[in-house]
Amino acid sequence: MDDVMKCPSCHSEHAYEDRGLWVCPECAHEWSTATEAAPEAAQEAGVRDANGNVLADGDSVVVIKDLKIKGSSSVVKGGTKVRNIRLQDATDGHDIACKIDGIGAMNLKSEFVRKA
Repeated sequence: MDDVMKCPSCHSEHAYEDRGLWVCPECAHEWSTATEAAPEAAQEAGVRDANGNVLADGDSVVVIKDLKIKGSSSVVKGGTKVRNIRLQDATDGHDIACKIDGIGAMNLKSEFVRKA
């Protein structure tokens, strides 16, 4: 199996072809072979919020749901505005570094915020 197709989303080597589409069993991402070159362009598009808007360093975002803080009894309430975010390349999905008033420095997942 020298010609292994890797998943463009999670880079898993366990992808398989099913009726003209490639399927990743690890992240459930599906793509066609016609869009093989598109993953590189999609990665250049950057980090996207819950609504699909591209985020950039220095943007302001709003948390869309209550988020429990691991190791604490504190909660980041939905509707909290976070200013001056920094994007980072994280393997665990926490791709936004920021400071939240009253809580401090923390990392957020982009799927739980929307651009303000």
